[in-house]
Amino acid sequence: MLLKEVCVENYTNIPAAIAAGANRIELNDNLPAGGTTVSKGVMAEAAKYTNEHGIPLIAMIRPRGGNFVYNDTELKIMEADLLQAQSLGVDGVALGALTADGQLDTEALELLIGSAGGMSITFHMAFDAIAPDQQAAAIDWLVDHDVDRILTHGGSLDQPIMDCVPQLKQTIELAANRIQILPGGGVPAANVDAVTTAIGVKQAHGTKIIDY
Repeated sequence: MLLKEVCVENYTNIPAAIAAGANRIELNDNLPAGGTTVSKGVMAEAAKYTNEHGIPLIAMIRPRGGNFVYNDTELKIMEADLLQAQSLGVDGVALGALTADGQLDTEALELLIGSAGGMSITFHMAFDAIAPDQQAAAIDWLVDHDVDRILTHGGSLDQPIMDCVPQLKQTIELAANRIQILPGGGVPAANVDAVTTAIGVKQAHGTKIIDY
């Protein structure tokens, strides 16, 4: 079975997405900026509804749009949001942090992963901002630190995802079944089967991955 993770903004679309067949929800605010952390109230209601319907909820932990290079204050905000997500019964979180030269910010990530307290962790599309020749080392680090999956488009978001299939296949090869690779970004309902078949995965992520 193909697992379809639906990326939603706010609480509003969650009931319809689940009714239409969403298998997992990624909860965001401000999708035009690539998704940021929702308010406590939204997170609480989303966690309650998804839990009642047996659907895992992934909360985006991102304090602002823009790049993925965070200062100490922003990391404190993310840490507080992670503790809140955990206390509200959220199943998993999506996060990422990079250095100014496009490497994993391992110090920041150790702090954030520790604050996640056992929730499942998706390293989000910050992965696509890492140079391709640095991605193997990044995957190894994420595996060693118990990250569950990597959300990736396989290239720049202005490229159709089918053009990114070779890079996605290479990422899957590097992952070597040690970490899940979740393709996303421009995966509408009409081509989700083609995308997942082409790269050989059983899950995909998108805002329009199901029609509802």
